[in-house]
Amino acid sequence: MIFAREISDNLTSLVKKIDEATGKNSDCSMGSFVVFLNDEEGFEKKLKDLAKKENIKETVLTVDGPAGPKGYNIAKDAEITVVFYNKRNVKTNLAFKKGEMKEGDVEKIVAELKKILPAK
Repeated sequence: MIFAREISDNLTSLVKKIDEATGKNSDCSMGSFVVFLNDEEGFEKKLKDLAKKENIKETVLTVDGPAGPKGYNIAKDAEITVVFYNKRNVKTNLAFKKGEMKEGDVEKIVAELKKILPAK
């Protein structure tokens, strides 16, 4: 589960890698989604265009208001929040302020998937 406020290159890279992992791990019911906390008019079209351009097939892209869903308490200064969980138990919770996520962080985040996937 990823919460994001804007589309960025590093976020797109992360989503593509998560999407690929989701497809490879469909046998263990892995799912993935990104909730964009953005009320900009026309943002849904941007997401459809992004999914098509980047060939995102397994990851659900959706939009919510800037505050995010009730009860999730997404930090207001977090541009990207990544939460990996298994059976309702959070295993990874990372938040990045605007411009803080770097290319190397994407690889570190993807490596965290091992915490929620069964050993092969």
